[in-house]
Amino acid sequence: MNIENAQIAVDQWIKNHGVRYFNELTNMAQLTEEVGEVARIIARRYGEQSEKASDKDKDLGEELADVLFVVLCLANQTGIDLQTAFEKKLAVKTKRDHQRHQDNKKLK
Repeated sequence: MNIENAQIAVDQWIKNHGVRYFNELTNMAQLTEEVGEVARIIARRYGEQSEKASDKDKDLGEELADVLFVVLCLANQTGIDLQTAFEKKLAVKTKRDHQRHQDNKKLK
């Protein structure tokens, strides 16, 4: 599934299972909450904090998918073609960052 199809799938899900999109501010708060859940898993699983027993069964993929779902909602409700925006951003980053990363001694 590409990003365009993911946006369509989310829109269909909202129409078929939700009542409507939450407003943009509510979705932004929801996104912040979901990113926090991802951060908690990564900090405890890959960082220096110990993982609590209640966190051991948390699925990082599921939490990342929650973040993606809310990002797709925000894109839909603000009229953003995320497929085009992502392709444009990738082209910019490729042009801007390729040599910079190749020359970064910290990455060697």
